[in-house]
Amino acid sequence: MKLSIAISALAVLNFTNAFAPRPIQVPSPISKTTSASAAVSVSKPFSPSPSKKTCMSSTTASSSTAAPSSTMELNEDFQTAMDQVVTTLSTALNNPAMEGPLKHFTTEYFYACQAASESGVESITAESTAKNMMDALQYGMKFGLGEEKYQFGSTHTALRGVNGNPEEEKGNLIDFYKFGCDFFRPAMDLQKSLVLGQDGTEEGAQAALAQIRSQLENGENVVLFANHQSEADPQVMSCLLEKVDMEKEAEEIVYVAGHKVTTDTLAIPFSMGRNLICIHSKKHIDADPETKPTKQKQNLTAMNGMLGKLKAGGTMIWVAPSGGRDRRDLESETGYVPIAPFDQKTVDMFRLMGNKSKVKTHYYSVSMVSYDLCPPPDFVEAGVGEQRNVRFVPVGITVSDELENVGGVESRHLFTENAFAACQEGYDKLLEKLK
Repeated sequence: MKLSIAISALAVLNFTNAFAPRPIQVPSPISKTTSASAAVSVSKPFSPSPSKKTCMSSTTASSSTAAPSSTMELNEDFQTAMDQVVTTLSTALNNPAMEGPLKHFTTEYFYACQAASESGVESITAESTAKNMMDALQYGMKFGLGEEKYQFGSTHTALRGVNGNPEEEKGNLIDFYKFGCDFFRPAMDLQKSLVLGQDGTEEGAQAALAQIRSQLENGENVVLFANHQSEADPQVMSCLLEKVDMEKEAEEIVYVAGHKVTTDTLAIPFSMGRNLICIHSKKHIDADPETKPTKQKQNLTAMNGMLGKLKAGGTMIWVAPSGGRDRRDLESETGYVPIAPFDQKTVDMFRLMGNKSKVKTHYYSVSMVSYDLCPPPDFVEAGVGEQRNVRFVPVGITVSDELENVGGVESRHLFTENAFAACQEGYDKLLEKLK
């Protein structure tokens, strides 16, 4: 959590509460006989400029196969499925002004999923892609708008539906955690994705993760200081930890979430599937001076909720001390994406909370390479509804060795510097191995 929790990759439509959509029905079955010309015309996806292509290739190895591209065309199945999704949604929304951003995101997702299918992932089909997209939009419209809009508290427990406790979830039967993973998993080239340790090896990752598992099983706490690149970072964490048999631990991670992912219409269902500590990040808390006192009060309540989790023990928290996502360097000819600096006050606060909990708390740095999966805007935007792109690319994480508890009252900056250095080292190794 972002944190900003990194979940809101679907916030491509800037819905308003004044808009009341009609119920959407998933088009099924997909008919190959449907004429593409009879459906709403969908233009080819945005083709990155040379500078953007350079940026894409700067962080992942598969930018040459990333979707969409100027040379890729949708095959008949994917084109027909996409046309039907866009037609169905356009009819149900009955709002021509929304068709542009909707078609853009839908097109991006279909191209990414076709690239995954063509890479050999047999489970990804035109039908599964259409279902994922329709589910995302349906949930966003149901739980992100109007009277049924979901309201998050200062802390939030993932809604798992039939895989959780429907009675405590007021009858909810939807596993929002599974929904989020199923949506983004097709866009990750998991075969080429990496989970590494501080030494740059898979064995190093296995050792660090085994230690984390043991600490959690002993009732101790773990805090992961991570850089943050994509709003799909929680799903990246889950899908990559599944690769190394850490599925259970992945499901229980608590993310520190910024306000966007709990207020943006189409981000809300993804956030509903995550354990969250809901805060206003440092980068956005001053956006509206009139609401600053209220936001600060909400942050205090959230911190008290986090302290309660740490006192209970066996809690793993993911936080981005930078307070937001990494942005590409616009002055770099290669489009390099540097890690945003860690905020010392944020790191200090988590160390303080660990001490106040009276439960042994361990700290690790996590490096994330996920920028190309769902690149953020080049500049921080205070509002919601930013346009998103999606690419089929490998992703990666590096888990450092446990951070040494260096730096006392007078030199506490040393701990933050070491945490950032470990994150930077892991990031550089990931970029090199993903080339």
